[in-house]
Amino acid sequence: MFTGLILEKGKVLRINYTGRTIKLTCQASRQLLKDYQVGDSIAINGVCLTAVGKTDQQFTVDIMPETFQRTTFSRLNINDEVNLERALPYNGRLEGHLVTGHIDGVMRLREKKTQENALILTFDFPKEFQGEIISQGSIAINGVSLTITRVTARSFSISLIPHSRNQTNLGKLMYGEYVNVETDVLGKYVKAQLGMSKRIEWKGLN
Repeated sequence: MFTGLILEKGKVLRINYTGRTIKLTCQASRQLLKDYQVGDSIAINGVCLTAVGKTDQQFTVDIMPETFQRTTFSRLNINDEVNLERALPYNGRLEGHLVTGHIDGVMRLREKKTQENALILTFDFPKEFQGEIISQGSIAINGVSLTITRVTARSFSISLIPHSRNQTNLGKLMYGEYVNVETDVLGKYVKAQLGMSKRIEWKGLN
């Protein structure tokens, strides 16, 4: 489990492909990795992964075909910046929102504009995510815990303060670029329960 508060930006050092399976090596600080061990979890751009190798300033993870298909990892390049977050300890502070590290889909940046000290990013989203993306609700984009500021029928917007722009890779997003998105886990459970109730009611009419 994660909080969506990014600890630092890492850098992609190596990408080894075998079909759709990837072994990814990232650079990180000694501080982030000082007590990080092989077998521990880490979120890279919001994706929960497990370390299979580690040195003082880099670590390696395996990415399965399912993860490859559902995320932006197929678009990664050497030297790309990635958002990094260690897993939340049980005695840790929850200052963002509960993030599982299980990506629901990738979404495209459709607009980027500055409004005083804020950077407004607007993304397209497929209709199947309606009900999971609501104004003032929580969302994780590339692993960053954010509040949704505006929702239309097929798009939503978030607002980045300068700190978030500098601490994450979202400030450098370009028009048309794709990001990993995880909608609020509580919203997904509510949506599933409402859908189940409707199906039960419909069957009861037969």
